[in-house]
Amino acid sequence: MADLIRSATSGSNWTTKELLAFNIRVADATVSAFFASTELPPASVSPTILNNLHIPDGHLSKTDRHFFQYLKTAEQATSEESAVDDFAAFILGMLDYDDEDRFIRLRKEISFYMAGQRVDAKADVCVMNDLDYLLLVQEDKRQQSSDDPEPQLIAEAIAAYYQNNFRRTRAGLPALPVILMPGITMVGTAPTFYRIPVSPQLLEALVTSTYPKEETVVLKFVPPVANKETYFSEGMRPLANRRIVLQCFEAFKASMNVMQSKVGPQAQG
Repeated sequence: MADLIRSATSGSNWTTKELLAFNIRVADATVSAFFASTELPPASVSPTILNNLHIPDGHLSKTDRHFFQYLKTAEQATSEESAVDDFAAFILGMLDYDDEDRFIRLRKEISFYMAGQRVDAKADVCVMNDLDYLLLVQEDKRQQSSDDPEPQLIAEAIAAYYQNNFRRTRAGLPALPVILMPGITMVGTAPTFYRIPVSPQLLEALVTSTYPKEETVVLKFVPPVANKETYFSEGMRPLANRRIVLQCFEAFKASMNVMQSKVGPQAQG
């Protein structure tokens, strides 16, 4: 693939061509390989969410009521991009992805350099702190176009890595080495989880339009629901799916925490 043409391409226009051109491969992973554990943790949500297919009668907490409202809106969204993004942002907030000094942003524009030019990428949802992008979410918009969210998410991870180091250098802090950027793609209410390694060597290859000698392997994890054939159409509507997906979100939060814990000592040093 070293002879493929490499040109400056915005993140929203990345396809499998860019992945091949820069020696990036996506590999499916098992629970143990992805989370370094054979068991998923329990989801820290209320029994109302776990045990009711539809919004139940009676008094509900604000979080429980909003879950069913966002779920319904996201399931009904066929052309409204914001509905799925809002649902993803709500889930992240419900599970405390924005705890401590972190916060959630929607439709955040990020830039990086490719083939000697500055290009843009846009995360549908992201989790940040004052210095770093910590997690990225990209909606699957193939109901409206042929765009594959997977290459777009990887482009956003590269952009986030560039921006994290740019901000750190400007603040007088050391640049980050290789990072493992957590990412999620959303098909309606059905997430797929990613662990995306980004290195200085990969970033240099993009800037200089060269083929990296080292392959970048992105790990991909689809929640282990009983019926994977219907997962992307049903999402979190079936209770069995919902419980497993929320457990995956709970486990994935640790991926973001691990990255942030590695950032902290470097910032102090």
